[in-house]
Order: sequence, then C-alpha cells, then structure tokens
Amino acid sequence: MNSNRRAFLKGMGGALALPMLESHLGAAAAKAGPPLRFLVVGNPFGAHPMHFFPKDFGKDFSFSPTLRPLAWLRDRLTVLSHTDHNMVSGHGREISFLSGVLPTDAQAFPEKNMSLDQLIARHVGSKVRFDSVGASLGSGIRMSWTANGVEKLPFFDPQKLFDHLFLNLTPQEKAARRDLLERDGSILDTVGDQFKGILKTVGANDRERLDQFQTSVRELETTLANRKGWLGRDKPTIDVSEQLGRIDATIENRYDAIFDMLGYAFETDLTRVASVEFPAALKYTEVDGVTRSYHGCTHNGKREDVTAELVAIETFQIARLSRCLRKLDAVKEPGGQGSLLDNTIVLYGSGMGYGGTHSNRDLPILVAGGGFRHRGHVDTRSSTGAHLPLCNLFVTLMQRFGIERDKFNTSTGAFELPHA
Repeated sequence: MNSNRRAFLKGMGGALALPMLESHLGAAAAKAGPPLRFLVVGNPFGAHPMHFFPKDFGKDFSFSPTLRPLAWLRDRLTVLSHTDHNMVSGHGREISFLSGVLPTDAQAFPEKNMSLDQLIARHVGSKVRFDSVGASLGSGIRMSWTANGVEKLPFFDPQKLFDHLFLNLTPQEKAARRDLLERDGSILDTVGDQFKGILKTVGANDRERLDQFQTSVRELETTLANRKGWLGRDKPTIDVSEQLGRIDATIENRYDAIFDMLGYAFETDLTRVASVEFPAALKYTEVDGVTRSYHGCTHNGKREDVTAELVAIETFQIARLSRCLRKLDAVKEPGGQGSLLDNTIVLYGSGMGYGGTHSNRDLPILVAGGGFRHRGHVDTRSSTGAHLPLCNLFVTLMQRFGIERDKFNTSTGAFELPHA
C-alpha cells in the first residue's frame, strides 16, 4: 500500500484504518480519482419471478414489490431480465453464479471455475491490505472460487469479521478488549488522542469526513449487539443454527453490521472487493410474516400464503442491500469526486432463477452504482429470443476495472452498459 494514502491509529494491539483524506493524497492519486470497488451479494434460491422482475422495460419502469426498497436508486440501477448460464435446471448449479461453469466442467474453460470477484481481486488485490473480504451468517452458497478451484470461505461470525478488519488480537489483547467493553468503552476511545492530533492537521473537508467516519464507527459498535458475549466465541465449523439462536442481536442487525463493516473496509481502502451471502439454512422467522424455512418457502405449491413468506424473505434481502447502498452513497469521496456508491460496482443475484421450480434460467440480476450510465429494466434477449449469457455482463464489469479482456468463460461478447 502507498503509505502516503494510508493512515492508521494504533490501539488495543491493532490498527484502526482511517478513510482516505485529501491531505494524504499525492498529486498523481488525486488526479487518478478514487479507486473502483466491487460488492457482490448473492442468495441460493433466486427470486420469485412475478415479484422480482418489473412488468415493464426501460428507464421509467415500475418497481416490483421485491425491488421497491431500491426505488430511491432508479437512475443508478440496471435490472437484467432473461440472462443466465444456459444450464439444465436443478439444485447444485447455483454455485456457478459468479463463474458461469460447474467445477466438474471447469477444465474446458479459460478461467476454470474461478469466480468473478476473485478474478477482480487478483487484479486489484496488491494495492490493498486484503485482496477480498467475504461475509455470511452461515455456509451453503459456495459463491466464491479461487484460480485453483478452491472455495473461498466467508466469515460466518460478524465478530470475527470485526476483529479481522479492526484488530489483530492476541489472547492478552482479547482480555484487554473485554475489559474495555465491560467499561462500555470504544475502539475510538483508545485512539482518542491520536484522532485529535490528526484533526488538527487537516482541512475542513477532511474534518467533515473524519466526523462522519467517527459517527459510522460508533454506529457500527452499537449495531454489534451483545459484543461481550461474542468476544470469546470461536467461529462455527459445522452447524451454525444453534449459535445463531443464542445471539441476542436480530438477523437484521447482524446483516446490517456485516454491510457496515464492508463499507468501512471500502472507505478505508482495506479492500476493494467484498461479497455477502444469504445462505440456504438461514432462519428468517424474525422477519415479519415468516414462519417457515427459506427452502420450505420456495416450494410453495403456488399457495399465496407461502409465496408471501418467500417474497418477505427476498424483500428483506433487498432492504438490507438498500440500506447498505444508502450508507455508501452518504460517504463522499475526497476531492468532490462523487460518493462511495458512485465508485462501487454492486452486483446482486443468484445462480438459480427460482427455487420453486429449481430453474436455473432467467436469473434475478441487478447492477447498481459504479459510475455507469444505467439503463433501468432491460430485456436482454436477442432478436431470436435467445437469453443473454450472464458472463457477457461479467466481461463488462471486468473491463470497467481495467482488465483488458473480451472473454470470460461462457461469454459471447459484452453487455452494453457504458460508464461516464
């Protein structure tokens, strides 16, 4: 990392990274502009088509029930209909979401089953502390794959993710941190004098950014409910359902904490590639109106009451994403170069179209942010009615990162999505 662009505050045996500041940017970095980031969010069962896909196309489309939490983002959003990996339907194929191929068929393709996020991480990872960061509240999607075809596991425990990004703790430092938490302390409190020192040396714009950053960190610590109880827990290794049931924080708070931490990692340039998974076994019964398992709701037999529960789960996922994007949009880049969202490509989707029929066609895909000139709701079918290979979109996203290639596994070209 370029030390001229990075600032860390030492405390509690670790390092708290600060956001990029105008006063720390060299002339070349300021001219180059903010870095581009990539956030991918996925689920294993796709979406109920009638409630996910808007009924009309174009930039003035009407938001569907599931996508309604994103209505505020209309001009910075593209929803793609009729795109997929052209696979025979069935469970087990959803792991192809970010690669376009199955591990058993990977040898025939140039990237094998390496996922898009890991390809981008390989391109930008040398510039940051963590080449990529993934998080989930359970295992199961198998969304992220390295160049060697090895699954890259996410953090299953929000507290583990917190420690990974904020602090590297020895057992002694864990004990010290526990003492701090018992005094209702804060990481910011431990670096208070250093923070004051930096505030004295920066301009008005940077002071505003640092004030916003302090607020974000305080909110994050509040969102991580029951921190003392989590401090001594090890990461679950097999069945996480029992551990999740013992955590007092709601599923909403836990996912908000995950998204907040990844936003922090983007803001402080700890990483430029992040992923969030909503796994199959996750319990959504805290969501209003949901009484069944996620998987059970997909097999609804077209019963309206069960379908309503499935749509509630899918809308919950979109609502958590929407909250994250609002927070990214509230963080302004140094030098007046847009918001964090303007410089973050966000991909939401699944390797399964609809779990109710085990269909792997017409995947629910949307792209937001990233400085694109967005197109609203797009019917991607060709003049002959053929579906667009999803890997065509991946070529476009790769090229946006400066990866000069015109092919990604099953792609046949690029999806037209120009950027400013």
